[in-house]
Amino acid sequence: MLRTLGGEQGVSRIYADPAKRLELYFRPKDPYCHPVCANRFPTSTMLLRVRRRTRKKQQLDPEEQIQPEVQFEMEILGIVTTVYKFQGMSDFQYLAMHSGPDGKQTSMYDKVLMLKPEKEEFFNRDLPLYIPPPIFSRLDTPVDYFYRPDIQHREGYNNPHVSGENLIGLSRARRPHNAIFVNFDDEEIPTKPLDAAVQNWKKVCTNPVDKKVEEELRKLFEVRPVWSRNAVKANISVHPDKLKVLLPYLAYYMLTGPWRSLWVRFGYDPRKHPEAKIYQVLDFRIRCGMKYGYAATDMPVKAKRSTYNYSLPITVKKQGSHTVTVHDLKQGLGSAGTSGAKKPPSSRYKLKESIYIFREGALPPYRQMFYQLCDLNVESLQKIIHRNDGTESECTERDGWCLAKTSDDLRDSMSLMIKQIIRSTRPALFSNTTSSEDGKEQLAYESGEDEDDEEEEEEDFKPSDGSENEMETEILDYV
Repeated sequence: MLRTLGGEQGVSRIYADPAKRLELYFRPKDPYCHPVCANRFPTSTMLLRVRRRTRKKQQLDPEEQIQPEVQFEMEILGIVTTVYKFQGMSDFQYLAMHSGPDGKQTSMYDKVLMLKPEKEEFFNRDLPLYIPPPIFSRLDTPVDYFYRPDIQHREGYNNPHVSGENLIGLSRARRPHNAIFVNFDDEEIPTKPLDAAVQNWKKVCTNPVDKKVEEELRKLFEVRPVWSRNAVKANISVHPDKLKVLLPYLAYYMLTGPWRSLWVRFGYDPRKHPEAKIYQVLDFRIRCGMKYGYAATDMPVKAKRSTYNYSLPITVKKQGSHTVTVHDLKQGLGSAGTSGAKKPPSSRYKLKESIYIFREGALPPYRQMFYQLCDLNVESLQKIIHRNDGTESECTERDGWCLAKTSDDLRDSMSLMIKQIIRSTRPALFSNTTSSEDGKEQLAYESGEDEDDEEEEEEDFKPSDGSENEMETEILDYV
């Protein structure tokens, strides 16, 4: 039985992680065997050892039936605090079989499994196509499908036109976002917010704390006309749901170009001001690979999630986050809520400066960061940015007002700094490397970490260090 659960080491590994489910393989030696998963439950029970002893009495009369004497002995071995219960279906199996013309099933295990080193003929054989599914169902328990009836609209309602902006269908029309999106090639930029954005903010702004936050954000845009949302959250303590309503009231959002994923003050066009190059965005990703002496698993900056560790359905699903309603926002949930006593309102929702500022000698909080050039607080990096000061002639979509390939030069320099930090903190990783340290060599980018946890807020909001993909998150917030 223990072998079907992965052995003693496998069970110990699952028990050490409360988020994992215990897997049982009916055919442990079959790589195509799909496991049955057990859920973890707390319990307060005892483990007993019960012995049944039977003593036969001597039978004097052959015709007389004498019942044997039975005794039970019980011993408490210990207390059980955790149990695993198999509650899912066990019929998800995909065997390596081939169905012939006559309907006869033929096993293909000896043809697709390489149990020993084989010669070239083994790989050149003509075999039926066998492609197992890449992943099974995410649910292993039966559920009822509650199909929605046809939507009953009010009189006079017309279904939205199905276009590139509404690919999901008639049941999912585009949400009223109230934010103004601007592309780099758009000729005009907005000078004021949408009326819906104004009304939306006035509906939410119901207490002095909200008005104070509005004034603080206005002052930020007066000092600096272009901001990222993470930078705003590091300078102002405001509830994220209120910030979603406030930003479209004071700024528009750039979708493409060197200021993509940034909020720009109404009436300010960075494409017409060469000094706006310091506000351009830099998409920086920490590079890793064996050629640098450390792999992704050795990096001090760990990923919150990875596309290579897709563990559903063998992990326990997290509970849903608390939904914040407009009523909650009206009650001053941002800074005047009941839980405000735990942290001062001035810093309750603030993020750390490291979420938007790059400093020499410090590692970024995530493997992918969106920095504005003015927030790269390293003298050598600022020299690269200002190489063409006073001679800017054209604003391009790729490099903005900077020289061509400025972003590449900045990434190379920053990657070299990070490599030096990792070398100083973990010298054992570089003890066997012999490659030369060239800061401008092309390193492989690590991808697959563009995930966002900014929206996973509980009732007692605990701000994280920020989002890993700010642009993707903000677009989803407003569309």
